[in-house]
Amino acid sequence: MTNVFLYFDFSSFFKDISDAFSGNDICYSELNATHFLIFEKNKENYNLYVSKYTSKKDIGVNPPEILEFLIENYDKSIPEHRIAIRRYFE
Repeated sequence: MTNVFLYFDFSSFFKDISDAFSGNDICYSELNATHFLIFEKNKENYNLYVSKYTSKKDIGVNPPEILEFLIENYDKSIPEHRIAIRRYFE
């Protein structure tokens, strides 16, 4: 997963204190000034979301304005998972 995080320029993981992600560790990649892809680390699994925040400073601190669940248990070896993340960066 490290290659995915580096390739798509995800932040380092940090603790969610907004409870939007159940207090799990999260990381994000900026799509534009208000939209972000977020990986939630739940034990050894990664869930992928697309979200809208007022600013990136709000991620993990305040609940998102919009949160859409994309993929449960992201697996980079599954083509559909790779396509799902890639389409946001095209």
